[in-house]
Amino acid sequence: MKLVFATGNPGKLREAAEILGEGFELVTPAEVGIAEDIPETGNTLRANSLQKADYIYKKTGLDCFADDTGLEVDILGGAPGVETARYAGPEKNPSANIDKLLEEMARREKEAAMARTNGLTTAKATRSARFRTSVTLILHGQHHFFDGVMEGSIALHRSGKGGFGYDPVFIPKGYGVTAAEISEEEKNAISHRGKALRAMADFLHGQH
Repeated sequence: MKLVFATGNPGKLREAAEILGEGFELVTPAEVGIAEDIPETGNTLRANSLQKADYIYKKTGLDCFADDTGLEVDILGGAPGVETARYAGPEKNPSANIDKLLEEMARREKEAAMARTNGLTTAKATRSARFRTSVTLILHGQHHFFDGVMEGSIALHRSGKGGFGYDPVFIPKGYGVTAAEISEEEKNAISHRGKALRAMADFLHGQH
């Protein structure tokens, strides 16, 4: 089965191909003639993934899927959320995004420490966070939705060379290392996107 995956990220493409397995051919929007940036102006992850999938389907008529992923950091009130890829600006620079995340968290932690010192609160700042992925699949013109969550926390500093995005500062729950320090196979088994894509894969295999 041929599916257009709304991404130009080789890491995401490889991850999806491994999870879907044999019998599926994944192609990028560029390979089916979509060279422009696909709009994502929704205010939720599902709205963005739906918008991207609809864009491809209306342009090509091909079965396709799109994902949108957000990092939700508790001390930042759930930010960066839908702005995860553009947290530091429209350039979508992963390193700049991480810099801003660590700076914002350090600032909030300092404020929380001051509040404790002044007796305004006894609560300690938490570094808990989660990645959330929403996938929209358009199959034979019908929409299907799949979600995945990976709980964890944000490290104080970058560590590891693997993965992409915020992986160097995200410590999955139950691990003492970042997502950039574990193997791709291990990450796929626990990741938010992996869970959503496996749910989609189960659905697709059930259609055969």
